[in-house]
Amino acid sequence: VIIDAYNGIMDFYIVDQKDPLVKVYQNIFPQLFKNFDQMPENLKEHIRYPKDLFQVQAELYSTYHMMDPDVFYNKEDYWNVPNEIYAENEIRMEPYYIVTKLPGHDREEFILMTPFTPSTKNNMIAWLAAKNDQPEYGNLVVYKFPKEKLIFGPMQIEARIDQDSEISQQLTLWGQKGSTVIRGNLLVIPIEKSILYVEPLYLRAETGEIPELKRVIISNGSDVVIGQNLEEALGKLFVRSFGEREIVVTGEEKTLKDLIKEAAGYYESAQNFAREGNWSKYGEELQKLEQTLRLLQEASERE
Repeated sequence: VIIDAYNGIMDFYIVDQKDPLVKVYQNIFPQLFKNFDQMPENLKEHIRYPKDLFQVQAELYSTYHMMDPDVFYNKEDYWNVPNEIYAENEIRMEPYYIVTKLPGHDREEFILMTPFTPSTKNNMIAWLAAKNDQPEYGNLVVYKFPKEKLIFGPMQIEARIDQDSEISQQLTLWGQKGSTVIRGNLLVIPIEKSILYVEPLYLRAETGEIPELKRVIISNGSDVVIGQNLEEALGKLFVRSFGEREIVVTGEEKTLKDLIKEAAGYYESAQNFAREGNWSKYGEELQKLEQTLRLLQEASERE
């Protein structure tokens, strides 16, 4: 349903022509509905796959991905949507939207995704994505990790964050000053064949209501680092991997700091466009950020 913000006029577009309930409503109000192909293209670009529907599908797929009858009956390969730490509480991870290039694809896409873990373990076993871009809007894809390869799940990364002495000291210091520390949502970001984990830390003053972003935690699975902002955190993470050496990117000589500064610039620019409501430019900046992060990851793997 599209509502014109200036005059309140509503247009109803049918996406699924086979849906029985929509067919009933269409018979009752034949003049009310339009076909989806009548929607203007510039509006189609802003359609998001609904989180509620995706959560139901993810919940069902966690069981019905098992094709072997014996495995299904005994629930030997049952999956869970993992938990994460938000603020100070352990909660179930919610799906989130990101711009990324899916494995085997040549361009970035806007997707809704959620990771999966085995029912009795915390390592990540797979992740499910719903495509938001036309013409593949609504297509679901799942990527499974090899069972013999250990990929850290969200709660394992949360545990590594808790065990980091620098992070724990900072959290304790803030708590002693009467401020409330809010651990933001952990993002699991697929980059080619690797995973990047990002978690923001917010601080809410005792007399204040609006939390302020104070730190950014980043992990590649093997290392966990904290920085004042995304640029500093990326710098710490990739310096641990290969130091201050020159790396070749698309035929140009760029240092590690150059790429990190580019990534931070794209991130800040994307946030500015988001505050302005310019979602087209926001998406473009996120694509540039994802490309730069991929270059950093590829460089670290070469080293």
